[in-house]
Amino acid sequence: LVWLLLRAHSENVFGTLCGTHPVRREALVGLALVPAVFVLVAVTFSVILWVAPWLHNVEENPLEALMQSPGDAVWFGLVAVVFGVLREEVQRGFILRRFEQQLGGGITGLVVFSVAFGLGHVLQGWDAAIVTGLLGAFWGSVFLRRRSIVAPIVCHAIFNLTEILIAYRGNAG
Repeated sequence: LVWLLLRAHSENVFGTLCGTHPVRREALVGLALVPAVFVLVAVTFSVILWVAPWLHNVEENPLEALMQSPGDAVWFGLVAVVFGVLREEVQRGFILRRFEQQLGGGITGLVVFSVAFGLGHVLQGWDAAIVTGLLGAFWGSVFLRRRSIVAPIVCHAIFNLTEILIAYRGNAG
């Protein structure tokens, strides 16, 4: 759908979403951002548990509980990267561009899309929804600054795959 909408407006799909920086360099930026994402997550969860422990309203992530075998972990990884990361970052880049062009600016789009992104994860708990919204804001701000979805895709994919590995090891152990 994003491809169709960009083409309908005679926009270059790759240029609009991936910018002008070399893809390899953007991928390395995404890799370099991974530690910051894990610090953001750890600090935010800690603060939430300290300040508002009632927001931790889901004891066990229902998605993590489904992973029982190595095959399950592989499928989760595939789904998380293809249908999660790629779709989410393409949507985020497209929506942020549209907000910049027609809907009140990039910051407005960043706030709106990050809140929606977080709310899309309420199934995992309110604390997870808040953290996920902050992650969406982080990856969106990287897009707005770099004009490319490549760094957010790499960072998001490594984050999701690491979380899947941790969840699988926790279920298997």
